[in-house]
Amino acid sequence: MPSRFAAGPDEVVLYALSTCIWCRRTRRLLDRLGTPYRLVEVDLLSGPEREDAYGEVRRWSSSGAFPVLVVHGRTVIQGFHEDRITEALGG
Repeated sequence: MPSRFAAGPDEVVLYALSTCIWCRRTRRLLDRLGTPYRLVEVDLLSGPEREDAYGEVRRWSSSGAFPVLVVHGRTVIQGFHEDRITEALGG
């Protein structure tokens, strides 16, 4: 059964930490670009949900660092890279 935190082919998912400045900057950029996205704040989850979400982060990024942005289930951007994010979103 797929994880409820899995990034689907038709969506943008931001895996973030609530205390991470780079995660906040990524959120602000997505908001400014008008991009609909699903936010998963991993550190605010607990128990099996947290483990499930971390599993998805590790699936997309071997280092496990945040933020991890998954665009349409195929493009992964780790960290805050405004130019790469804008390009991946077609801007």
